[in-house]
Amino acid sequence: AMAIPVRVPRGPPYLDMDGFRLNSCYTLEGFRDALSYKPKPDDKFVVSFPKAGTTWTQQIGYLIFHQGEPPSTPQEFHDNSPFIDMFGCGALKEGIKLGFIKTHLPYNLVPKSPQAKYLYVCRNPKDTCVSFFYHTSRFLCYDFEGGTFEDFFEVFMNGETDDGDYFNHVLSWYEHRNDPNVLFIHYEDMKAEPKKYVLNIAEFMSKDHHQLLLQNE
Repeated sequence: AMAIPVRVPRGPPYLDMDGFRLNSCYTLEGFRDALSYKPKPDDKFVVSFPKAGTTWTQQIGYLIFHQGEPPSTPQEFHDNSPFIDMFGCGALKEGIKLGFIKTHLPYNLVPKSPQAKYLYVCRNPKDTCVSFFYHTSRFLCYDFEGGTFEDFFEVFMNGETDDGDYFNHVLSWYEHRNDPNVLFIHYEDMKAEPKKYVLNIAEFMSKDHHQLLLQNE
């Protein structure tokens, strides 16, 4: 089986990987490898639709895990918070204590374990769409440098971007928001009350991290 090229009218080119749409920076091998991952009991995932606050939340997680010490290099950050959809399980390097594992997978595809934890970040669809447009315009793998927002908006609303339909993606996780190992949060709430949500994230990750933050207030 191969990834099948797909291009919608006036939109970016994508690859159909076993019925799931991704951009050409991904490989079918890496994607399938991510789907087959067996989570460890202490794994913590940060999940979102693309451009919904994933990197910001990863950085919050990194600082919680490292008691406020920022990474010394971008590579250190990526090693600690690997993106398995793109790089497969090989991104989970031996001997590195992981922070969040990053994924954009909808609930039905994400590697599951009742012991692992899943932090889902949801962002207003209008802001997500605008951010995704700029992202798509800037990365060469999309071949969309001269594309217009009007054209991208149609692609977004038709659910034809990377990772499929925004609304279905959010709904797939929203339906599990009360699961004991899922924390469903909103980007806008984090911006409005950062202290509250940093503490919420820390408590969700572990009682120890939460206590450390409370002691250092």
